[in-house]
Amino acid sequence: MSALHVNGREHTVDADPGTPILWALRDSLGMTGTKFGCGAALCGACTVHMDGQAIRSCITPIAAAEGKKITTIEVATDGSDKVGAAVHAAWVRHDVAQCGYCQSGQIMSATAFLKSLPAGKQPSADEIDSAMAGNICRCGTYARIRAAVADAARTLA
Repeated sequence: MSALHVNGREHTVDADPGTPILWALRDSLGMTGTKFGCGAALCGACTVHMDGQAIRSCITPIAAAEGKKITTIEVATDGSDKVGAAVHAAWVRHDVAQCGYCQSGQIMSATAFLKSLPAGKQPSADEIDSAMAGNICRCGTYARIRAAVADAARTLA
């Protein structure tokens, strides 16, 4: 049994400590917003926050999360997180999603990036691209992703 702090609540998960966080979230806790993409931390579809940092949940074992706070897309975009809400609204305004499969990971990476910036900082296109590198979108909406991140940053300023 492992204790996980997910989205502000304590959960007990009956799984091997080596089980990736992704499967504890999806299979044990029913939080299916976090997606399985590649299983090798190469695509970013499984991105969640651990103590505020974007991590790839497909390769991070639940043992590494004990005592830490995990945040998933379910809470990042429910309106209770100012930055997550701004990113989510910008995603909608810019029609970022096509198939939508990668979008939870994209939004989680964008949210962690914007939270890491000094208050009011407007990131350059290069800074956005660097922060979002490693999040793959098979539909190729990278220009819209960049525009949405910049838009969210302006909204938060």
